[in-house]
Amino acid sequence: MKVFRILVRNIKSAFKSVIRNFSLSFASIICTTITLILVSIAIIITANVNNFTKDLENDLTIMVFLDRNASIDDANIIRNELEEIKNVDSISFESKEDVKNEMKNESEIFNTIMDSWTEENNPLQHEFSLKVKDATIIRKTANQIKKIEKVDSVKYGEDIIDQMVNIFSVVQKATIGIVIALILVTAFLISNTIKLTIFSRKNEIEIMRLVGTSNVVIRLPFLFEGFILGIIGAIIPIVITIYGYMIIYEKTGGYLFSSMIKMIKPFNFVFQVSILLLIIGAVVGMISSYRSVRKYLKV
Repeated sequence: MKVFRILVRNIKSAFKSVIRNFSLSFASIICTTITLILVSIAIIITANVNNFTKDLENDLTIMVFLDRNASIDDANIIRNELEEIKNVDSISFESKEDVKNEMKNESEIFNTIMDSWTEENNPLQHEFSLKVKDATIIRKTANQIKKIEKVDSVKYGEDIIDQMVNIFSVVQKATIGIVIALILVTAFLISNTIKLTIFSRKNEIEIMRLVGTSNVVIRLPFLFEGFILGIIGAIIPIVITIYGYMIIYEKTGGYLFSSMIKMIKPFNFVFQVSILLLIIGAVVGMISSYRSVRKYLKV
């Protein structure tokens, strides 16, 4: 019960400090709100880029064409070599006879032309279609496949895919960097607010020291104050995240720029981002407060 009373007293003290230093607290909350809105945007972009990359990996197919003189036995050997490549997720095989039969079924003209083809004079090629685990290293995977004996060519729309993977990789890294930078800015702003609060209560803290108050009890009000500032600063970004993302999703039909770039569905996603913003605000606020107390009060 004593611990509970101490916590309640410190929480009340933190709220009083926020109100007492309202102008400073308000400035910190506004700055925290702005930075957390930007953090939210960066998180949403990063998550959607990751989602697009996963969709790309699921849809992306590498076509491997064998030499025209390659036999079924050769194809089995090549399949074993393909399975040893770490980035290859799944493999399917079509013999040139299978390809011929598919083409014959598609058109009467093909049927007439190919009907006389035997297994020996069939000019088509055995082919493998592969799914990859990581689209970002697809070029490296394709180059490994090209080195396999009796592989004639490897196709995956390399020019477009490589450009898209590179662009989204840059966007992903940039947004992660922005998130980290903005979190540091938020920590700096809250830290400065707590420092000013500490200086305004320096005499009170000195009295607490003289009567033998423990360092933990001195720190707690400031930790709760940072926690409160972080939580309040996260409220508006959370509201903007939930309603803003839902509106954008509905307006765009769930796609950005083209049908290739599919957005993450709002349900669950916006709430996950909101919880993350709340945690970032609270944790950054408390850490900033702790560092300020430790550095400037030496308690």
